[in-house]
Amino acid sequence: MTGRVRRSARRPVAVPARVDVLVLGGGPAGTWAALAAAAEGASVALVDKGWCGTSGAAAAGGNNLWFVPPEGEARERAIETRTREGGFLTDPRRMAAAVARTWDAVHELAAAGYPFPDDEHRPGERYLGSLQGPEYMRLQRRRVRRAGVVVVDQSPATELLGDDDGAVVGAAGVHRQHGNAPWSIGAGAVVVATGGCAFLSGALGCNVDTGDGALMAAEVGAELSGMEFSNQYGTAPAFGAETKGLMYQFATYSRADGTELDIGGMGRPALQRAMVEGPVYARLDRAEPELHQKMRWSQPNFFLPFDKMGVDPFRERFGVRAVLEGTVRGTGGIAVPGEGCATTVPGLFAAGDAASREDITGGITGGGSHNGAWAISSGSWAGTAAARHRPRAAGRATPAGRAGLRPVGRPRGRYDDVVAAVQSRVLPLELNRFRTGASLRESLAVLDPLWEQVVDGLAPADRPGTHSRQAAAMVAHARWMYSAALARPESRAMHLRGDHPDTDPAQTHRLRVRGLDDIAVIADRPREAVIAS
Repeated sequence: MTGRVRRSARRPVAVPARVDVLVLGGGPAGTWAALAAAAEGASVALVDKGWCGTSGAAAAGGNNLWFVPPEGEARERAIETRTREGGFLTDPRRMAAAVARTWDAVHELAAAGYPFPDDEHRPGERYLGSLQGPEYMRLQRRRVRRAGVVVVDQSPATELLGDDDGAVVGAAGVHRQHGNAPWSIGAGAVVVATGGCAFLSGALGCNVDTGDGALMAAEVGAELSGMEFSNQYGTAPAFGAETKGLMYQFATYSRADGTELDIGGMGRPALQRAMVEGPVYARLDRAEPELHQKMRWSQPNFFLPFDKMGVDPFRERFGVRAVLEGTVRGTGGIAVPGEGCATTVPGLFAAGDAASREDITGGITGGGSHNGAWAISSGSWAGTAAARHRPRAAGRATPAGRAGLRPVGRPRGRYDDVVAAVQSRVLPLELNRFRTGASLRESLAVLDPLWEQVVDGLAPADRPGTHSRQAAAMVAHARWMYSAALARPESRAMHLRGDHPDTDPAQTHRLRVRGLDDIAVIADRPREAVIAS
């Protein structure tokens, strides 16, 4: 036999014409949604842009969880602390529900065989507060398939289907490994769990996270929320893409000439301001030697790039950089004001990073812990609610996709050029992390014409309907982010305005964003009034 690789002759998985619940996305939120819907007796299909169980930010890493025991006052203190840190934009009731659901779900994982390690502080018990992505998602895939869910891999959704009354009644997409053959599934309800948008920044596991789900939701009229809090950056070594930040609490930072920087712990804003000024280096020399092996055990993937490069991060300096994580570890996403993470559109639910996480994180990043708990809880709630949703009689299903999918004019742009133009306005710290009214308006003056380009149409890509949709989704996210940021003239949580450096007590409200061609930003009631009502 020659060295030629034999192409698989496998046919696509038999895709059902209709199911009770269709889940878009195969990460933690999507798999928990599928499990919850199947537990209600619903027929369920799950379609993933990549391979369910291996693609996405969770599968590529590992994280602690917002895992708080029910006894004592620990939960109440955790909620109060997060409410303050999040700029008083959270919902304590949903926070309490998320913590409770996460506690139960982790024990479900233990019963299902997840290999939790021994707890060194409690002999005979296991440590349940952390999950390693590969083992976690491998188990979730097995659980989903055992529950009877139809799993369709490498088949990104490109658009939602709507009926004449404005309800969502399914979705459509393409099979990437089979010549972009189309698929279409009717559904009583759809759960969008496609992840956030990291703008192809190179953050580990995030290149599937281009915001496609939020674009599809906006096309059928869904609102978004928290988009001004979508400028989260992770710290990574100059030679790697791993943005886990916990280990940097042990770092000493310095300039290229060795001058030490006065930055305590992880010191994100101070560290990022220093990065704007010039190259920054780090060394994890604040970690005592007896901690080194424990650190490697707790986050083995953090140390992989160092080992590959032959760098001892405890003794040698290494360059660090800021990598945009956008709405993956930021806060903004599809608004889910309804019970069970229902959106503002009938038949459409959202979960995980595709949904706004303001309810449990406010205006700061959920990191791995809170976002991990949100993926579990919101996925579970959305799946259950979608299964219980009672749609009206099925009518005509109309495809809703437009920009990047159905050109309306003469193609006048290319995918690569559009992505580069978006990245030039969202990746730099000086434009996105440290904002001013002037810089936001300058960015929108670039982004608005880009949107017109993707609406008119892009030159054919090697994967029509997927690359161009990604470009459209990234442009849409950048415009939503900066429109909301311009409408919040203050600094709150991760949203920093150089021209409005103070936090305004009168602005404890959320900003809802709607629209694509014309974007509207609407201020909600102050959160104190919402929570008290």
